[in-house]
Amino acid sequence: MNQENSSTENTALNPETWVDHYGDYLYCFAISRVRDPSVAEDLVQETFLAALNSIKSFASRSSPKTWLTGILKHKIVDYFRRKSREPTGDDVETAMKALEALFDEKGRWNIKPAEWTADPEKLYGQKEFMDVLNRCLSELSSRLAHIFILREMDGLKTDEICKVLSITATNCWVMLYRARMYLRQCLESNWFKPDSS
Repeated sequence: MNQENSSTENTALNPETWVDHYGDYLYCFAISRVRDPSVAEDLVQETFLAALNSIKSFASRSSPKTWLTGILKHKIVDYFRRKSREPTGDDVETAMKALEALFDEKGRWNIKPAEWTADPEKLYGQKEFMDVLNRCLSELSSRLAHIFILREMDGLKTDEICKVLSITATNCWVMLYRARMYLRQCLESNWFKPDSS
């Protein structure tokens, strides 16, 4: 029995089997965050290279899948950090236009948000919902999408996001608010159907 466990563990730690065992999972993890297939592929490749270079430091306190996912998370954060330093053009203007479209000239809702009764955890697991969410995320500016992903999907704290994107906490909260408001409106239009009764 010990030989069986040892054999399975050695196979999982064998870099030659990583692509077969973990490639699809890591790619799906990356694409759900960066929304660009070529970037997701590059990040997974960088993950495998980093893991290969540091395999001696793998202490087996977690599974290889968990270890590789942790490396990938760092690669994604590094990618967002690099992207945040690139010129953003009209990100703020685009976000403001999207936000202004939600309200009339007196600051009232053009379309009042519907009450959500769905269980978010169950929806998260639904592929159709994730397709709509990814489409809505793609309509946001890259900075707003990155902030939302870092906070809501990867669970980073505000101070960590501020370090990654080189922004103030106030700016982070404003951008998160804008992203959430736009996504709420987009999801209500494309996924949640208000109760007509």
